[in-house]
Amino acid sequence: MTGAVGVTPADPQYQDMVFGLNTRWTSNPSSVYVVDAPGQIAPIVQSAVNSGSRLTVRSGGHCFEDFVYNSDVNKVIDLTNMNRIYYDSSLNGIAVEAGAILLDVYEKLYQTWGVILPGGVCYSVGMGGHVAGGGWGWLVRRNGLIIDHLYAVEVVTVDASGKARTIIATREQSDPNRALWWAHTGGGGGNFGVVTRYIFRSPGATGTDPRGLLPRPPATVLSSFTQWSWADLDQASFNRLLLNYANYHIANKSPSSPTRNLVGLIQMFNRTNGFIQMYVAVDAAAPNAQQLLDDYLAYIFAGVVAPQFSVAGPTPWLQFAKQTGTTNVLNNDPTLRGEYKSAYFKAAFTPTQLAGLYNAMSRTDVGNPNLNLVISPYGGLTNAVAPSATAMPHREAAYKLLWQAQWKSPADDAKNIAWARDTYRDTFSETGGVPVPNDVTDGCYVNYADADLSDPAFNQSSSKWYDLYYKENYRLLQSVKKAYDPRNFFRHRQSVQLPS
Repeated sequence: MTGAVGVTPADPQYQDMVFGLNTRWTSNPSSVYVVDAPGQIAPIVQSAVNSGSRLTVRSGGHCFEDFVYNSDVNKVIDLTNMNRIYYDSSLNGIAVEAGAILLDVYEKLYQTWGVILPGGVCYSVGMGGHVAGGGWGWLVRRNGLIIDHLYAVEVVTVDASGKARTIIATREQSDPNRALWWAHTGGGGGNFGVVTRYIFRSPGATGTDPRGLLPRPPATVLSSFTQWSWADLDQASFNRLLLNYANYHIANKSPSSPTRNLVGLIQMFNRTNGFIQMYVAVDAAAPNAQQLLDDYLAYIFAGVVAPQFSVAGPTPWLQFAKQTGTTNVLNNDPTLRGEYKSAYFKAAFTPTQLAGLYNAMSRTDVGNPNLNLVISPYGGLTNAVAPSATAMPHREAAYKLLWQAQWKSPADDAKNIAWARDTYRDTFSETGGVPVPNDVTDGCYVNYADADLSDPAFNQSSSKWYDLYYKENYRLLQSVKKAYDPRNFFRHRQSVQLPS
């Protein structure tokens, strides 16, 4: 094994390696280390400790905030080339290195062993941060979150003496490092060490054949695409559409509901774009699959102006995952700047929240047709796991929201950021400008990182940023931080804090 390649400002490729997908965030590190094997990481970490250098880690580059690329960073570990996926007989699980991107994972798992992980949609998201933050995706209702299938994690940590060491932590109750495994089931990236590998094996899986260690995806899916024109929608129709979506997922969030085989997502674009659209897919092999799809569409369409929609016949699962993961230009364009916010919901939108969302989508003063809100499904098998069983506590949610403002020019930063901040604050004005954990809302998704949650100018509630991300699990995450990163070497603007 050779050492990692260190890219410096003198190298021509340097300028392409100091920013992520969100081009608002950039840095000027002295070195970017391109690694291609887990064993290369501990020496880099040790060197950074010895020199007192700030170190961050990139897997796929999709971090919504400046946690990887900022002015304080001296060294960056780039995991892009560390992307192997293989069966590990010693741990009896499928190992995925932290630099692998989702599409490569899906292709390798399915084409080699006929299995899948219920991870995210966008094809280029890196596993390193995606898994650590919980990992939501198309199969969330059918198979849960990606962390629900995590058996072990390999992490380079720094102990109290400043020594970098590599630890493998498993979910086994007898494992002395089990808490470190738990922290990586939704505790967020950049908090405890550098993840080198994840090892996956579903709970209850038996035997040593990789084909039986993870769930099998639908062989084919029935799908539909729906589009409403803003010209046909007034506020009453808008409200009815959102309430129909919310009430369906609230009524069908049980892990035993047959509707767990169906997933539906609404993307609402700003009025200047002209359209609101919805994607739906159902496992074609589920009992009464066509009826599930028909009933869902009838429920969503009830009382709403008739949309344009099309229904596709059985489509192979991998083809569906590729198509939906690669054709969303906004989420895959590496030249865009962005501002993002999130919210989990347990109950239906309140009138104030509906008014805030309608205002967000109706405003035309920003002049950006890319402004959009995504309402995505939750529930199903995700709700079968206790909130404390993993670090990701939002197990009672029925659906979630994502605010997305995406634009090209730095000159447009102020008005686009203001749109996201203003409409988010107005939507949650009843609870201090954020979706506090209560009977209706349930906090925020750490993988949709939002630094404004830490700012009292934008979060005027009694819930701190860590309450919104982690709820009651934060105190245990702090104890894991103290045990495995007592020097607070791995840190960023919203990293888990050492206990005071």
